Formats: sequence, structure tokens, C-alpha cells
Amino acid sequence: MSTKPTTTDLTWTDLDQRAVDTARVLAMDAVQKVGNGHPGTAMSLAPAAYVLFQKLMRHDPADADWTGRDRFVLSAGHSSLTLYIQLYLAGYGLELDDLKAFRTWGSKTPGHPEYGHTTGVETTTGPLGQGVANAVGMAMAARYERGLFDPDAAVGTSPFDHTIWAIAGDGCLQEGISAEASSLAGHQKLGNLVLLWDDNHISIEGDTETAVSEDTLKRYEAYGWHVQRVAPQENGDLDPAALYAAMREAQAVTDRPSFIAARSIIAWPAPHAQNTEAAHGSALGDEEVAATKKVLGFDPEQSFEVTDQVIAHTREALDRGREARGEWEKTFAAWRTANPERAAEFDRIRAGELPEGWEDALPDFETGKSVATRAASGKILQALGAVIPELWGGSADLAGSNNTTIDKTSSFLPEGNPLPEADPYGRTIHFGIREHAMAAEMNGIALHGNTRIYGGTFLVFSDYMRNAVRLSALMHLPVTYVWTHDSIGLGEDGPTHQPVEHLASLRAIPGLNVVRPADANETVIAWREIQRRWTKKFGTGAPHGLALTRQGVPTYPLNEDAARGGYVLAEAEGGAPEVVLIGTGSEVQLAVAARDELQAAGVPTRVVSMPSVEWFEEQDREYKDSVLPPSVRARVAVEAGIGLTWYRYVGDAGRIVSLEHFGASADGKVLFREFGITADAVVAAARESLDAVRR
Repeated sequence: MSTKPTTTDLTWTDLDQRAVDTARVLAMDAVQKVGNGHPGTAMSLAPAAYVLFQKLMRHDPADADWTGRDRFVLSAGHSSLTLYIQLYLAGYGLELDDLKAFRTWGSKTPGHPEYGHTTGVETTTGPLGQGVANAVGMAMAARYERGLFDPDAAVGTSPFDHTIWAIAGDGCLQEGISAEASSLAGHQKLGNLVLLWDDNHISIEGDTETAVSEDTLKRYEAYGWHVQRVAPQENGDLDPAALYAAMREAQAVTDRPSFIAARSIIAWPAPHAQNTEAAHGSALGDEEVAATKKVLGFDPEQSFEVTDQVIAHTREALDRGREARGEWEKTFAAWRTANPERAAEFDRIRAGELPEGWEDALPDFETGKSVATRAASGKILQALGAVIPELWGGSADLAGSNNTTIDKTSSFLPEGNPLPEADPYGRTIHFGIREHAMAAEMNGIALHGNTRIYGGTFLVFSDYMRNAVRLSALMHLPVTYVWTHDSIGLGEDGPTHQPVEHLASLRAIPGLNVVRPADANETVIAWREIQRRWTKKFGTGAPHGLALTRQGVPTYPLNEDAARGGYVLAEAEGGAPEVVLIGTGSEVQLAVAARDELQAAGVPTRVVSMPSVEWFEEQDREYKDSVLPPSVRARVAVEAGIGLTWYRYVGDAGRIVSLEHFGASADGKVLFREFGITADAVVAAARESLDAVRR
């Protein structure tokens, strides 16, 4: 472990120090004005954030989406002012009035940073530890991107080389997700990742001695990170020169990620609030704010004091950014000239377009054959992988069960890994048994851009992932979750592995599209539609969750209307439908079998397959009514999970065949029979519904 950087070429003037102290004043004033927020960390972190944005990071405030930029992730999202103030000072478009509107309706400065809402914010953070995993994902994506476009360049010479910077707090490192992600980062030797730990020893309940006694630096050493400790100045403030030197040293280490521990004093230099838990999440109070301003040499009678000299000095970041981007563009132009085919591929991928003729690679599945949708998905992925090089992903150690291996000969693993398929630019990611981090890393990969990411596990373990999945939806990120073993049909593993409430619970997340195909051909359409819908443009993209069967299900003729979320799979015969049966996934076959029995009894019966409620709800009223005619009130929905989703579709006379309790350990067919998820149960429910309509 390096304990003290030995050299620095940092230029630090009185104006730089004044700018740092201005950031502290702005943090105090913004929280004081609104009456709530987190001032203390933004005050103590001001030197570190300033060094990054003004002295180290390659970025252009005038072009926040520039491909060659470094990325910055504030995992400690409660300290959003740490980021907002640097965006303001550097010239990203935030102005003083935006800081004055902190945490108020309609402002550009919400309580936690929000991707797509504030220019310069690379990811939505707040739930602690998510940002650490996002940063790991970004670093993985940067390496894969380099492999797509410039794999043979020497380290540090490619236009696709850049650094992922992240700041985390004590809370981030206590959350298990950061441990999962940090372990993977060390294993992957992500030398383009630098994580600064704000080691201030304070959380909401006081000194972190209440909850933590481990040696965090040794933990990160054990993960395989390059570790440094930066001591504060004698007065307790962070040392800009030491931070700068440590960060430069971290950038120079390219064979492993870097961890920098910076001992800080929260709310420094507030006379009474520093080093207290109150400074973490509460306004300091007028008297303490005034006293702190005096210590810093500011007028205690003024609020939001920023001198012309300070803002002119910090806005020079615009000039430096323009110059850095100009130099990068020269390198990029030279790369384009030397690599015309890869440059054309870059342009296509950057535009979000798919290769010409990509749909021709999709497999055809024979009607009538029994195929598990997870198996169909695996064949589809391998076919798509052969023609869409930006598509990559893997599984949380369940690839053999999830069928998520896109290329068995190519694993995303660093140089030095002993496995024969190891390739630093490989297609198949081994996330390890780290579902929560996997989902957040996928978010980071999507946020980074220029690749299409998927990741798999069992549907029941989506619970481990839920917070990150929610953030996928919140950020409109085009990530694809492959969730297999989607019902009691998985059988003998029993209730701990059998999802019951998960489909309804996931459908409750706004903006998440859950797709549960009935068969192999619907699985083809699902994957095709997900690729068509892919977009990183904020507000237009969406995550998708594929729920796939372990057991075989019959294959029906391909119907293009499956892409509309719901469609007529089997029409009523002998007249207009008297009853409509709605099914998803493996239960569609039960609806089809029930229809046969009802038709034989003279009851014209329609079967509707609804692989995606969310896609169906996007359709216009005319189409939805054509599938589910309002005049047909006798309806049955069947799904091997809780019935919460289906009440709005069956209406007051309808019935639901569902599973309102946990499963058991037995063969899947036995469980369907014993729990009453059968064609006979659907027939009985249909007759009850018809009786209810007639009454």
C-alpha cells in the first residue's frame, strides 16, 4: 500500500483555494435556503471534487456526451451538491439560480443526482453502493468498447482509452453491492477505474465505530486493487497536492483498479458542526453558517457569494475541455483513417443502428415441437451474437441454466487469467454469484454507451437485483434481464427457487417491460423487438425482463402481433367468442387445451397470448379492444403466479387461475396438477365466468 505520494506537478493558486472555499459556502447556503439536505460531505469533499474537475479529468463542459471523455460517478449521491457545484463552476449549464433552487420542484438540482435531468450527471445515484457498481460497469464497457474498435493499440494510446472516476462514502462501502462489484473489478483487473473513498468516519447514527471495525484498505488489497492512503493537512482539510499526486499515480496503474482512501472531516471547517452526524443530513443553521464563512474569509451577511474572479477562473475549464477534445479528435481522426471498416462500425453503433440484414440470422422453430423458452433464448442469443458484435453479456454463475453464453470460446477476462477462453475483449461475462452488482454493473455498461448488454439469473433471484432494476427503469436504460426458471415448473428445487409473486412485483415497476413468451417463436419476437427498441436516448429507452421457462412448452406458429404484447393466438369457432382465455408463458398451453374442451362443448372460445402487459398497454384502444372485446365479459386469465396483474383484464365477471401461495418440492408437472394450474381448472373458471355474465 502506498501511503504518501512523493511527487506532484499540481499548480495551486490562491484563486484555486478561493474556488474550493466558494464551493463550501455554496453547499452551506443551498442547504440552508431549502432547509434540508446534506451539506457536510460536500464541504469536506470540495478539494477532491475540484481537483478532479479542474485539474485532472478529461472532459468538455460544452459537450457532456463526448465519446472520449472520462466518466465521473458520485456514488455518495446524498452529497449531490459535491457534483452540482463543480458542474456550475466548470460551465456545464448550471447557474447560481439552479443552486438556489436546490431540492425544489422543477429544479435542475434535485436531492440526488439524476441521469438525463441534469447535464453532466452520468448516472442516477442515491441508494448507497449503486454508484460503485455503476462505475465498475462503465470500466468494463470501456474495455469492451476498446476491443470492438481499437484492440491492438498500446495502453494509453487509443482514442477509446479513458478513466472512470468515482467517489464513495462510508455508507457505499458498507452496502454489500459495493463489495460484490469491487471483488469483480479486482478480478477483472480494471486498470481504468479509480475509486476515491471519503473516509470521514461519520454516518447518520454518528461515528462509524458503531458499525464498522474492519480494515477497509486491506479488504481492497485482498480484492486485488492498487491501494493508497492520503493523509489530510495538519489543519484537518484534504490536501489538494496529495490528492492530485495519488490520483495521477492511480491513473498510471493500468493492470488493476485503484482505491484511494482520503481521511476527511465532515463539514470542515465549521467551528461546531464539523465531525458531527448532524452535519451529514441537516442544515447547519444560520449561526454556524455565518461562523464558517468568517473562518473562510467570506462575508457572513452574503449568501451564494461567488466573485467574478472565481467564476472566470473555474470557467476556464471550458477552454481546457475544448482543447482536450480537439486533441482527442486528432487522434480519433487518425484512427478513422487507419481503420475505415471499424470506423464505419463505430458510426453505426454510435447511431444505435443494427447491421443490415441482422433479422435474417434469427432462428426458426418448428411448430408443435416442445422447446423450453430458455433454450430457445440461448439459440437466439448465439445467432444474434454472430451478427451484432456490440451485443454481449453473461450470467450470475448460471450460464448453463440461463443459456446466456453468447460465445463459448470467448470470455471477458483479463490478461493473465489461466482459462483457455480468456480474452480481455471477450463476449461472455462471468459476473459471478453477485446478482445485485450484476444489475447495477449492467446499468453502468448501458450508461457508458456503444454496447448492448444483457445478464441472467433465475427469476426468483430478481429480488436480489430489484433496487438496480428499479434504477434501470428510472433512467430508461436499455438493459436486458434474462430471468429463467420462471414458475413452479422448475420443479424439485422447491419454494425457495420457485417464483410466485415476482412477475406481478416486477410489473409494478414503472418503465420496466416484462416479457414472458409462450413458446420459442414468441421468444424470437421478444429478442427481436428488444433489439428494435434499443435506444440510449434518455426518455425513449426502457429495460426489459425476459421471463423464461425451464420446462419444454409446445411451439405455435409465429405471429408478428406478439410484438404488440398481446394478440389472438386461437380464434373462436362457430360464432363470435363467448369467452376469452388469457395466458402467458407456459400457461398459454393450458388456455389452448381448455379452449379445445370448451369448443367441443359448443362454447366459442378465443385464446389470447399476452407475453408483455407493458407492450400491450402501449397499443391504441382500437387494437386492444379487437383483442379483448369489451362486449365479451366472460374472461379467464391463467398464470402460475399471484393473480394481481390480471384483475384489470378480466373485469367483474372474470376469473383468474393463479397461485396465491408458495410452491413445493416435486416434479413440475405434479405441482401444476396439485396446485390446480390445469386446463380443467381453466375450463371450470370459464364456466363460472359465463354463469356470472348470465346472472
